[in-house]
Amino acid sequence: MESTPSALTEMPDPQYVMSAEGHRIATYSWGDDSAETVLCVHGFASSCRDNWVNTGWVRDLLRAGFRVLGVDQRGHGASDKPHDPRDYTMPALVGDLLAVLDTYLLDTVLYAGYSLGGRVGWQLLVDDPHRVPRGVLGGIPDGRPLARVDIGQARDYAERGIPVRDRVTQNYITLAERVPGNDLGVLVALAEGMRLGDADPDPARPPQQPVLFATGSEDAILERSRLLADATPDGRFVEIPGRHHFNTPGSRVFRQEALAFLTQP
Repeated sequence: MESTPSALTEMPDPQYVMSAEGHRIATYSWGDDSAETVLCVHGFASSCRDNWVNTGWVRDLLRAGFRVLGVDQRGHGASDKPHDPRDYTMPALVGDLLAVLDTYLLDTVLYAGYSLGGRVGWQLLVDDPHRVPRGVLGGIPDGRPLARVDIGQARDYAERGIPVRDRVTQNYITLAERVPGNDLGVLVALAEGMRLGDADPDPARPPQQPVLFATGSEDAILERSRLLADATPDGRFVEIPGRHHFNTPGSRVFRQEALAFLTQP
């Protein structure tokens, strides 16, 4: 499963891992299998390529001596895209990552997640702390991921092309339509699934391991992300200057801060 692409946008062929429900989860591996592994998990309506390859993260992590294991979360990229909202609960998304670690025979990994990937990472760090000794959580939602999306308007647009009136919902649809291969119906199901069960990060039960929180200075969730960092005993917060929620992954400052954090002894 070793691959060391030299081009920024080069992708290895996906290796598929089966979820507990039988969905195929696409994974990508770069670097020396014996090196310390960073598990990279993207945000809503994005993909491993979009968040981590095209932005230079994989390149820089490889240069730092890490192995990189990327994932297309269910509903995204080359992974299966079920249309049932019940397939997109927080336990299901965390379970996918545990299935990936078990399939790759990885007892521990470092973690880098953004937006939805940051929220899923919070839960992974809380529920399975022995698997992830250190994590980077970028743009982590302060509450339920995608809670600000108007499900009705998003569904009407996806199914019938009715224009969206809500600005936040339109921003997410614009993001979704930017990435080739996205299925808007699936992403609406994901946003709806996030409303099932307890998907809010619990400040009273934060990760206990070292965590770097990073959010753009122009992101509406900036201060609430900072509060999650303050609630984390070994948490550190960095504000990414001049970035909003949708372009923070491409920030050089974000990459540099994350690399410095992940390479700490």
